[in-house]
Amino acid sequence: MQTRSGAEITFDGEVVCKLHRAGTDPRALRTRLTLAGRLRGTVLAPLTVVPEPVGSRWRTRWPRVDVVVPQPDRLPWAEAGALLARLHAHPVDARLPHGWPARLRRAVEQLRTAGAAAEPVRRAAAGLPPAVWRAGSPERPRTVVHGDFHLGQLGRRDDGPWLLIDVDDLGVGDPAWDLARPAGFWAAGHIPDADWAAFLDAYRQAGGAALIAAAADPWPVLEPFARAAVVVAAAHHPDDELLVEACARMA
Repeated sequence: MQTRSGAEITFDGEVVCKLHRAGTDPRALRTRLTLAGRLRGTVLAPLTVVPEPVGSRWRTRWPRVDVVVPQPDRLPWAEAGALLARLHAHPVDARLPHGWPARLRRAVEQLRTAGAAAEPVRRAAAGLPPAVWRAGSPERPRTVVHGDFHLGQLGRRDDGPWLLIDVDDLGVGDPAWDLARPAGFWAAGHIPDADWAAFLDAYRQAGGAALIAAAADPWPVLEPFARAAVVVAAAHHPDDELLVEACARMA
């Protein structure tokens, strides 16, 4: 099974094998695997921190977990908010930046060869503020960041606690990036108000570092990152009218 990121997932009993996308840096991947092992209980730990070469690509092995079932009335938004807050509270003992800005750059490069229908997305990308092109800023908190958070990045075993999965973009930087996609999708109309409120309230109640010094309205903090997340999503899903319309409003 190939994912949107270009990775390939296969199953061997209770083991998940992930063949990472072409061009993955094996040293950065090993750093991320080691960090995931230290975050055990918050992030799913790999079975080994040493990636295996497969031709010019790299493979990792993981315990098999159950992922979120897309049932709108049972989505674990509150659990996800509290889990992210716990991730952002872990001591920062790594230097590797998280992968969001790199993903944004790849999306913008993809837009260069897209057709005329992608023009609203290109204009939105051109108008993004400087903060979204870097992993963090001096005036903002610096924490461990998942780097690609959405509900599909939750997994658990035997109805146990949810853990974060997929460490391809794990690193350090501004924790607001982990709220970017939910915030952007809520603003675009993809996430209901009640779900967004449950996620945000749980994150703040758990002391989430991204918003710990923010005013009651978190949007001034989240808005730049939400815009970037919508641009990336629209670049990958050009037929999604809500995302493209959101980009047109930005421009």
